[in-house]
Parts: sequence; C-alpha cells; structure tokens
Amino acid sequence: MIQDIAPHKLNNQYGQKKAPDAGSRFLYYDGRKVLVRKGIGGNENQIAYPTYEELKKCMPKDVAEDTEYTYLFAVDDKSYYLGKKENVGILSEQMGYEWIDHQEFRCVSPKYEAFAGITGWQLARWYQDHKFCGRCGNVMKPDHVERMMQCPKCGLMEFPKICPAVIIGVIDGDRILMSKYAGREYKKYALLAGFTEIGETLEETVSREVMEEVGLKVKNITYYKNQPWAFSDTLLMGFFCELDGSDQVKLDENELALAEWFERNQIPVEPDDISLTNEMMMVFRDGYTI
Repeated sequence: MIQDIAPHKLNNQYGQKKAPDAGSRFLYYDGRKVLVRKGIGGNENQIAYPTYEELKKCMPKDVAEDTEYTYLFAVDDKSYYLGKKENVGILSEQMGYEWIDHQEFRCVSPKYEAFAGITGWQLARWYQDHKFCGRCGNVMKPDHVERMMQCPKCGLMEFPKICPAVIIGVIDGDRILMSKYAGREYKKYALLAGFTEIGETLEETVSREVMEEVGLKVKNITYYKNQPWAFSDTLLMGFFCELDGSDQVKLDENELALAEWFERNQIPVEPDDISLTNEMMMVFRDGYTI
C-alpha cells in the first residue's frame, strides 16, 4: 500500500521548529496540484521535489535567512517543508519543475516520495483551512510543541483532520460484491466504502453502509487491515463480512453506478501496491475466507 515504504521510514513527530539544511525538500501545492521535476534518471515516472539548496538560488541571501518555514515531517534523514508560492516561478522556468495532479501519486516513483507528497498535501490543506479561528474569527497560531493550530484569543485548538472510514468486502461463498462510484473521477472497480458517523462503532458503519448502498444484510463482520489515505483525509479500516440473506442488490444510484457479484477467478482488477481496496480484492481472489 502507499504507506509501505520500507526500508524508508516516515518520521511524523512534530517536535521543535528547526531550520532546513541544503538537502531538505520543499513541497508546493496549488489546489490538487504539486510541483515536481519528472524524468529523474531517465525514468519518466520518477519525481523529485525542490531542495533548500535550489531555493536559496532563487532568493536573495538575506531573504532566505529571514524566512520562516513550516516543517512537515521527515523521511529517514531528509526533512520536508511546506513551500511558499512566491518561489514557484523561478523553480518552474529555470529548474524544470512542473505541476502534476495529486492523483499521479498512485503511479510515480520512488514510492516514499509519492507517500511524502500526498501526506504533505493533506497537511497543506489543513493549514490552509485553519488560518482563522472557527469560534471567534481570530488569526490562528501554530504550536511549537505539537502539530496544532491554536487561537490566542479564545484558546480553541485544532488538530489535523483524520476521518475514520471503512472499506467493505461483502462475500458470499466464492463471490465478492464489487462496485463503481457514481459521479466521481475514479472509474475503476472498488469495494463498498463509507465514513463513520457520530456515535457509531466501525462494525455498525459496515452494516449501515452496506444496507444504504446496496440494500443487503451482512453478518460475521471481520477486521482485516487499515491504511492512512491522505487523498481524502481518511484512516481507512478494511472489513470483510458475509452476506446474510438475499443477494438481490438494491442500488443507491446517488452513491454507486453499479454493484455486481464476481467469482474469485473473475475479478476484473489488476493488482497494485497502493490501496487497501485493491489489496482486499486481491487477497479474496487468492483464497481469503472469514
């Protein structure tokens, strides 16, 4: 999955603010887009991010030394920072950087840089959305001990948004229920999924989402695995469950374009190493049972 970057290791401890060194990476975002240089080492899918050494070439020395930087995390011994857009022009024009859509993180390499890029995108949106206090409207200030924005006027504390959600493999003997989303950019087959509501257990979310989306009852709900999924600020938790009763699908057309049963040997999906959804489909194809 996208977070499986061994032997590299993500260190997301916030800690004290520290200045970047020459090899520190800077992540620039504009909506869904991220600034990268492609074609590293002759591989069109291999990416790199701007370094602090490159940034210093873009800025006068006194400006570079006085600039405050937003530290994000480290991968191994390399630190990553949130970049400021005033440097983008020179990086693009003189150093070959370009904007790519964040969905390309599903297929670029090296994998640890893809994971860093999408995790940084999640944090960048959180910082953007919490410039002002949602209670009193005052300007929020970053804490220097933990990753938190706090209002100096009323004391409101805001932490990065992480939404719990479930991925659901509904199985009936040697069949699994697969679906396609309605009205979304992603058009490939997936499993049923949904966000946990206030007051629900994860197992209750599984039962509710299956009933709402396809009108089926399930039993023997079994936890499989979890995954951080920065594309939607989500911590995904995978569950398999068994059909309980009729297999006649009653499709919620607002959520799904289709939902169909597939035998293990007929699953129309190719394996990848990015998503929990794909892994669950592959382990079922290869013989998983509850």
